[in-house]
Amino acid sequence: MTSTTSYTNLLSTSPFHKVAHKLPSYSLPLQALCLRRSTRPFSNKISAVPKAAIATEGEVLPPVLDSSSEPPPLFDGTTRLYTSYICPYAQRVWIARNSKVASNFVGLQEKIKLVPIDLEDRPSWYKEKVYPPNKVPSLEHDNEVRGESLDLMKYIDSSFEGPALYPNDPAMREFAEELLSYSDIFNRAVLFSLKGESLNEISSAVNYLETALSKFSDGPFFLGQFSLVDIAYAPFIERFHPLLLEVKNYDITTGRPMLRSWIENMNKIEAYKQTKRDPQELVAVLKKRFSVTLPPC
Repeated sequence: MTSTTSYTNLLSTSPFHKVAHKLPSYSLPLQALCLRRSTRPFSNKISAVPKAAIATEGEVLPPVLDSSSEPPPLFDGTTRLYTSYICPYAQRVWIARNSKVASNFVGLQEKIKLVPIDLEDRPSWYKEKVYPPNKVPSLEHDNEVRGESLDLMKYIDSSFEGPALYPNDPAMREFAEELLSYSDIFNRAVLFSLKGESLNEISSAVNYLETALSKFSDGPFFLGQFSLVDIAYAPFIERFHPLLLEVKNYDITTGRPMLRSWIENMNKIEAYKQTKRDPQELVAVLKKRFSVTLPPC
């Protein structure tokens, strides 16, 4: 492993970081994937259970709850992760939950129950009785409900048994925090590029990730070994990689061997594989949400 003394300044010295505040705040509509109701007809809704996940060994995914569904027995001592099978923010916490492998070599599937919410036809009791912000993810634990994906990932890591997903080393932890903070900048850069002609912003943002991935030599992940940082980025790269390829004919892995290796190795992580969806389904969702069209032939 290389020295960590220079890592903590990576964000502040990045040319892209210095202009990141000028980017439009497109992260809000991206978060709206996990918040807004859709005006699409009910019959055209996305399938309730992801095809890739339903066949995964180890867990049968529960059905999605909509406005006609009764609530589970709330605040009865059961820990529940209120989620969505299509929301990247919720997917972060789902992966973290799956990654906390206990001594019996399974994750927290029995300790943290999934409660998938239909974001197009959400039940009124979710806002009224569970989580007033009315978005996912949220976690019901110890008679309290918490929200925000990055906070929930850390909470699950610190509150439940299993391997640590966050470093103890102070310098590495500081670098991890910078990468987590950068994730919103990365998301805005991609969405900014989708709305315009230039690819400069996304190119700079992806180059930043490529540089970050080269800092630790003991593994293919952002901190060398698999961590919460990888979990934070995976759902978004899972969506942006095929989206940019289709809409902009831009492959984020071209000329970036570290990022290509990271994607390949992430796809070997069982905790992540359990949460993945069909890439074309994700592309269709994002194209409709952000009104992007294919380039002319």
